[in-house]
Amino acid sequence: MFARNTTARQPFCPPNTNSGLPPMKRFALFLLLAASIPCAVLAKPARADTIISNKGSSTLHHLAQAWASAYHQAHPEVTIDVRSCGSNTGISALINNSVDLANSSRPLRPKEIAEAKRNGVQPVQHLVAYDALTIHVHPANPLKWISTPFLAEIYGERGTVNSWGQLGVMVPGCLNSRMHLVGRQSSSGTHDYFMDAVLAGKQDFKHGLDSVDVADPEEVIDLVAKNPCSIGYVGLGHESVRTKVLDVSHGNGVEIVTASMENAASNRYPLSRPLFIYTNGQPRGEVEQYLNWILSTEGQCIVQKLGYAPIRALPCREESKP
Repeated sequence: MFARNTTARQPFCPPNTNSGLPPMKRFALFLLLAASIPCAVLAKPARADTIISNKGSSTLHHLAQAWASAYHQAHPEVTIDVRSCGSNTGISALINNSVDLANSSRPLRPKEIAEAKRNGVQPVQHLVAYDALTIHVHPANPLKWISTPFLAEIYGERGTVNSWGQLGVMVPGCLNSRMHLVGRQSSSGTHDYFMDAVLAGKQDFKHGLDSVDVADPEEVIDLVAKNPCSIGYVGLGHESVRTKVLDVSHGNGVEIVTASMENAASNRYPLSRPLFIYTNGQPRGEVEQYLNWILSTEGQCIVQKLGYAPIRALPCREESKP
């Protein structure tokens, strides 16, 4: 059995130049250094009175980026330092009390909560949006929908489906019909969610030369768009005209549902999921004000504009969007 391929690309996770500093305590020198690093600091003033550290889910990257930019425009004295290194990395930072806000595309596990409490950290969960795990194939693929049991057969290590021909599909440009599986690295909450929701937490992913794990959701899109044999999964906020998104069913004879904001929020779509921000205890001061703004109509309209589902139905006016 071959080792599962992984890529080292970490586009949303620059090196941490402020290691050892407590949350919300940063220096102007950091801002000057980080200004040259893509996605490190989203708003880059010469100085800021407050810097809020925000680390975690790459699924939430574009949303966290938009929130941070819009909030800084209204509150130039506050800068949000966003590092999208994966949910597990953000959760680890929360456990170690080295971040103000930890973004996660999955809930904390009991063992993580217990570890946090041993460190004197009291994790508090804040629901900030709804998402759906979307299944992408090449535009030339004639498949229109897929069931979660078949996804388990494709991605699970005990699965027996390895080619498009086994699904009765002939994909133009995929000469040997063998599937190329694109997944997410283990630091990703999306990786963990797929394992729980599709593989039922009972088996690992397939290993082999026909599979690759990537850190960046956009790289999933890129790889699937370039390879007719590929299949991959990303969050709802990473839609692309370069790939084809499959409808999903829980099984044969069960309703086939399209991934959409409405179906994610109603949990009708089989792979719907909530997105969270975690804090150590109830937030206070600038962190509380920022989180309250995220949950406000203005913050939630940004959620809707970027293709995620807001936590409640609301009429979004043009001026509420970034």
